[in-house]
Amino acid sequence: MKELDAITRTVEEGGRISAAEALALWNEAPLWSLARLAMMVRRRHNGDVVYYNRNFHIEPSNICLFNCKFCSYRRNEGEEGAWDLSLDEVAAIARSYHDKNITEIHIVGSVHPRHGLDYWLEMVRIVRSILPATVSIKAFSAVELARMITAAGLDYPAGLRLLREAGVDAIPGGGAEIFDPEVRRLICPEKIDADRWLALHEAAHGAGVVSNATMLYGHIETPAQRIDHLGRLRDLQDRTGGFNAFIPLKFRAAGNRLSHLGEVGIVEDMKTVALSRIFLDNFAHIKAYWPMYGKAAAEMALGFGADDLDGTIDDTTRIYSMAGSEELAPSMSAADVERMATAAGLRAVERDTFYNEMGRMI
Repeated sequence: MKELDAITRTVEEGGRISAAEALALWNEAPLWSLARLAMMVRRRHNGDVVYYNRNFHIEPSNICLFNCKFCSYRRNEGEEGAWDLSLDEVAAIARSYHDKNITEIHIVGSVHPRHGLDYWLEMVRIVRSILPATVSIKAFSAVELARMITAAGLDYPAGLRLLREAGVDAIPGGGAEIFDPEVRRLICPEKIDADRWLALHEAAHGAGVVSNATMLYGHIETPAQRIDHLGRLRDLQDRTGGFNAFIPLKFRAAGNRLSHLGEVGIVEDMKTVALSRIFLDNFAHIKAYWPMYGKAAAEMALGFGADDLDGTIDDTTRIYSMAGSEELAPSMSAADVERMATAAGLRAVERDTFYNEMGRMI
């Protein structure tokens, strides 16, 4: 208990805890204590604010070269349930949101076997030409980016410069999964490894492109491997300061090759959110991604250190609904966010991609 008391004092005084201390908190601290410490850290960063934005997704394709064991989204070309939107179809979706007061489009899909960098650059240019200049384009996971850039014979900085010139403002955090090499060998051996994921995000930050970071938890990894993952993110954030938010992503078990593992429960979800908030002292924001958690669990996460709920979505993402999320048609209004924040004793504030407050009425 003396060790736990010392770790608690470190957090209370605004200090940084080590990986070993984080593991001790995970193993020994009661849930209420983790919640209290996480909310203390949250208030230092964000007071009583719950952030959200008005956004929508375009998922251009689910046809993928890779076949990760945890993925329920991926299909082979020609397989039932596969899709591959044309550039005209992407343009039509973008046009449908031109006058809807959104501030962000999120484009992420798959590592397509036929589309190269020029195709993706053209997609970004088309979207950029259609949507108002006030709409940020957040596009392509590190796994997608690594493939399209290296296949074009470029290094990461050069490829990212082209993407930024085309209109990419930020990149999401997907593809991180768990950084531990043995876990990656077992669940996603075809993907880039941790070093290359981190290198791509570091190159993005160097090019002035902010990003998010994620961790897929609740499958075969251990708590120590989760904390190692968080530590590598914290180290990169110390160097660049380029991460906007951290998003813990819960493994969902429907329709994939790890379904036999089942899913972790709500207590483990809340512990993961809380420990992430405590450990990642240099991240301004922890996101409770409601299309993945479900609205009820996301609201609960606001009491365990999360300060951001992502966006309104408007039923434009299928990645988690295909994996068994409660949110089969994910959509939420600004008024819904307001109700969730108020129920948690907090206040909802609309933001843009870069966490500038919008100042609009709910």
